[in-house]
Amino acid sequence: MSLLEFLLSLGATCRLTRFITKDTLAAGFRSWVADRFGDDSKPSYLVSCSWCTSVWVASAMAVLTHWTGGTTGLQIATTALSLSYLAGLASQWLD
Repeated sequence: MSLLEFLLSLGATCRLTRFITKDTLAAGFRSWVADRFGDDSKPSYLVSCSWCTSVWVASAMAVLTHWTGGTTGLQIATTALSLSYLAGLASQWLD
C-alpha cells in the first residue's frame, strides 16, 4: 500500500465512520438498530460509537484497498470521501 492509498483510505474511513455514527442521513439506520436490538444493546452502541465503528470500517477499507489497490475506481471513491470529510471539518472550523 502506497502512502497515497493509505491517506485516502484514512480519509474514507473517517468519513464513513462519521456518516454511520453522527450524520442525519444515517439516523434512520441507527434508529432501526436501536429498535431491533434495544437502546442499551451492543449493536446500538456500535453504530453510535465512533471508536467502535471505525475499527470495522478501517478493517473493511484495508481489505478493499489490498484487493483493489491502485484501481481508478478505488482512488476516485476514496478521494471523494476524503475530500468530503475535509470539507466538513473546514466548514465547522470556518463557520
